Amino acid sequence: MKFRTIEVDGFEQVIRAGDLPGGHVGFIAIHSTALGPSLGGLRMWTYEREEGALADVLRLAEAMTWKAAAAGLPLGGGKAVVIADPHRDKTPALLEGIGDFVEAAEGRYITAEDVGIGADDLVRIRARTRHVTGLPRAASGSGDPSPFTARGVLRSIEVCLDRLFGRPDVRGRTVAIQGAGHVGRELAKLLAAGGARILVADVVPERAARCALDTGARVLPPESILSAACDVLAPCALGGIIDEGTIESIRAPIIAGGANNQLAAIEMGDRLVEQDILYAPDFVANAGGLINISVELEPDGYREARAIEKVDRIAETMRDVLALADREKISPARAAQRIAEEIVRQAEAEPRR
Repeated sequence: MKFRTIEVDGFEQVIRAGDLPGGHVGFIAIHSTALGPSLGGLRMWTYEREEGALADVLRLAEAMTWKAAAAGLPLGGGKAVVIADPHRDKTPALLEGIGDFVEAAEGRYITAEDVGIGADDLVRIRARTRHVTGLPRAASGSGDPSPFTARGVLRSIEVCLDRLFGRPDVRGRTVAIQGAGHVGRELAKLLAAGGARILVADVVPERAARCALDTGARVLPPESILSAACDVLAPCALGGIIDEGTIESIRAPIIAGGANNQLAAIEMGDRLVEQDILYAPDFVANAGGLINISVELEPDGYREARAIEKVDRIAETMRDVLALADREKISPARAAQRIAEEIVRQAEAEPRR
């Protein structure tokens, strides 16, 4: 297998694998290890061009740095992507080849599940590298991280509701969920249990229908969900959805969801402030899954109660972010970024052990 290092400003290491089994190409991006080994999921996706895959892995790896820092974890930011169709190309040989690819990073990168990769796939990958977390419960791992990501998003929604309406209760509130995948569906279940009204949309109609069956949600066309009249818009699909083309149509007073990199650019956070929309920065709100799998790496091994305790602290972090935004008269997006960058900066200034 051929590995090639790519020099990218601001990144500690970027590796390209040019001949994974089946002729596939993959990238590992390590943004920062100032706080600890980089951890981030492995995404298998049908990118049209290598340039798109590289741009995605860089964007996601950097976001993981800020997510881990803001969550108070001793981890850095990294990510891996493989250009392949997870429904057609995901063979045991490819997964084992990915394990060799992860091993080539020599422990500076720890992989986990993401789009196109599940916990069972990680077991196959682990046959070739020990730098894996997010394993199934049957393999003494933490299992599916989606319920924990959804729990952290719910805590963020509650903080925002309390701030705008004087109470955190979701009962009677309308939440529009974009994306009915693992996280979106779990969030819908939590909201339904709390008495919220749910709107849902997904580009895969069957996923939206299943979510509606499970939670009583009303299904909307994907092109209508961002402009739906609701109390909370919860993006839980792919990133970059708040941009020049969509921002003016958003009618929700709160945006809090599980998707990564929801803002196409940080300036969109400033625009949301101008539109009196309260944005819960995504890398704070959606850190629950990362927090959960990080517990696997603790000396005592995985303990669910410990994971839940740590995920619930997202509410405190979100309150700190919003308080800083108020004090400095900046957007919550910039406040969250400032907090995370300062944590990393302090770690970089300390001598390495």
